[in-house]
Amino acid sequence: MKTVSILGKHLEFVRLPSAHPRENAPAMVFLHEGLGSVSMWRDFPQKVADASGCEAVVFSRVGYGRSDPATRQRDVTYLHEEGLAVLPAFIAELGLERPFLFGHSDGGSIALLCAGGTDVPLAGVIAMAPHVFVEDVTIEGILQAKAVWENSDLPARLGRYHNDADAVFRSWQNIWLHPAFRDWNIEDILPGISAPILAIQGEDDEYATMEQIDRIAAGAGDVDLVKLADCRHSPHKDQPQAVIEAVAAFVERVLD
Repeated sequence: MKTVSILGKHLEFVRLPSAHPRENAPAMVFLHEGLGSVSMWRDFPQKVADASGCEAVVFSRVGYGRSDPATRQRDVTYLHEEGLAVLPAFIAELGLERPFLFGHSDGGSIALLCAGGTDVPLAGVIAMAPHVFVEDVTIEGILQAKAVWENSDLPARLGRYHNDADAVFRSWQNIWLHPAFRDWNIEDILPGISAPILAIQGEDDEYATMEQIDRIAAGAGDVDLVKLADCRHSPHKDQPQAVIEAVAAFVERVLD
């Protein structure tokens, strides 16, 4: 696993060439969810790379996986910092030209923030189970996850993927359950997104409703929606083939 220094922090990352590279295809940057990391994506980025013809570039944010630990507590701007500062710096440092962004959950929100709040040229955005505002079901889901964390082997299982799994979980739950975060909303950046968007949501998502991607479609200009039955908050695990096919078709539409 390689590391790269971004804004004074070392982040782990991996580059995965496509087995079927598409001529002149840009890279696709994968942005993990609130408890994720490079290794937690498993072989999914490689499968997307092979199906789309795009190189997959996957990294762990500060505090996650084997990246440097976080040095301060999160506040309500933490996703903005990732989308407006860290991600653009990562793209620039690796010399990625007009990449696709593929974000899951928190990663989807970060991708949208980068697309709508910076001048980073992008080929497109895939937002899978993203958040653009905070719903009651989101809070309920996190409270249930907190109970699971305290009464199961989840800490040990998550510990296989992170240097400090407890810090990962606590920082995630603490900010999302903080009263000040209840009003967090990024719908104002949606009209500024010029890149095409593929928004994917499971009908059984335990952390969000379809209102999330419906609002993306209402606020941004060029949006394809994919709504998946029998699918929870991780469509790449519950319906991997459907997601891969949707992403490959989206790349085909954008690049042709």
